[in-house]
Amino acid sequence: MKEYSEYLSIINSAISNLRLPEHPAGLYRPIVYTLDGGGKRLRPVLTLAACQALGGEPMSAIHQAVAIEMFHNFTLLHDDVMDKADVRRGRPTVHKKWNEETAILSGDAMLTTSTMLLSVKAGDHLAQALELFNGTAMNIYEGQQLDMDFEQRSDVTVEEYIEMIRLKTSVLLGCSCGMGAIMANAPFETQVKFFEYGVNLGLAFQLQDDYLDTYGNPDTFGKAIGGDILNDKKTWLLIMAMNEDKSGTIKSMLGTDIAPEDKIRTVRSVYDSLNLPERIHELISAYIDAAIKCLDNIDLMPEARVFFMDLALRSATRDK
Repeated sequence: MKEYSEYLSIINSAISNLRLPEHPAGLYRPIVYTLDGGGKRLRPVLTLAACQALGGEPMSAIHQAVAIEMFHNFTLLHDDVMDKADVRRGRPTVHKKWNEETAILSGDAMLTTSTMLLSVKAGDHLAQALELFNGTAMNIYEGQQLDMDFEQRSDVTVEEYIEMIRLKTSVLLGCSCGMGAIMANAPFETQVKFFEYGVNLGLAFQLQDDYLDTYGNPDTFGKAIGGDILNDKKTWLLIMAMNEDKSGTIKSMLGTDIAPEDKIRTVRSVYDSLNLPERIHELISAYIDAAIKCLDNIDLMPEARVFFMDLALRSATRDK
């Protein structure tokens, strides 16, 4: 197994070597801008690492790994438009740097490009890879719709929220692991277990993201803190607070037009009073434990198990 940094270097090199057309520039420059923004590249790293962990050559899955990263970034372009987000990875979002129409069209081009990349050198695995990829994509769209639906509801349950983030975020991490298993020609049962590892990892990852949006450091997190609070976004934190805040402070602030700093400070004080920061990390740890348990049912060399176990544990303590 390689180190995470080595897989990351391989992915970054492959992305920098992509030969996208230069014209029309208005379509392709935003794609290059987005991919140049960096990021953790967690999903393609999972694909390469899973492939190698199961006896495959990681470079045999490089096109599929880049395809997944391209797809992930496509979803971010469209998400930023829908969420009216101004900053992504410490830089202006595409719709702020250009406009919404550009973000939508360049995102569409990224979606098509991701499918094209997925097919490159997939060989006999093409049908299975496309089935996993397209099924995952539909799950993500379903999750995004649920997220939008939740904006109009005040009765969202924790169970509904977990299902929404499973669809919107977690299944793509599952797909990343499953794709590596497919390209390594692993048995279907192994593909499923690696997929489940990725899903549990993704749930922990998203819950940590929710925590960081409220309690993180904007300098390391890459965007302004408190966006979820200002947008009344139905996160685990807000749902729990709506259920348990006996003072009624949380519900009274939903949809109100008050100073952003005051709203963030007041809502966060309610979260603190309910001990939600500690409780969300207990839930994150439970999903990390579930992810690691999935590894028990996969025939892995010790160093491969350590790689994926450490990756899961680091996800629970990341600050960006």
